[in-house]
Amino acid sequence: KSGYWPTTSAARSKVIDINSTNDSIEKGIEHGGSFSVGKPVQGSTPRGNILFGKLIEAIFELEGLIAPNRDPSSMVAINRRASFKPHVDAGAGYGQSSSLIVGLGDYEGGELAVEGEEFDVRYNPLEFDGWQCRHWTLPFRGERFSLVYFTPAVATTSISTI
Repeated sequence: KSGYWPTTSAARSKVIDINSTNDSIEKGIEHGGSFSVGKPVQGSTPRGNILFGKLIEAIFELEGLIAPNRDPSSMVAINRRASFKPHVDAGAGYGQSSSLIVGLGDYEGGELAVEGEEFDVRYNPLEFDGWQCRHWTLPFRGERFSLVYFTPAVATTSISTI
């Protein structure tokens, strides 16, 4: 509601296409971007934790509801109007394997391509190997959010839920 969206990190900015065909650009609407929240085992606490404390609890509760058999993640990337270029995830330098993505919002298109195979993730969670498999966002129109749950490999032995 405030219109405030945190800035995207320099590393993540390298894989977001700011010249996408998203209609928000055509209408002159703010681009959006990506930021992370969670409980990293190594490194500093994400800025999003301070700004969106109540949101964090709801987002991790959602993971338990949409993937009840999945081990809880320690981090989640929150993306708004973000069109990602083909990439593999770095996991903040530590690597990760199993990622869980779900798309939210009123949009068309925006499928996730994983190694060239397209998946409709709008309200349809998908687990995939973000560290080994190249993945990217297909063009979309409308208000697209996505949540990408993950746990950096270094954290797999000491995860605590939020």
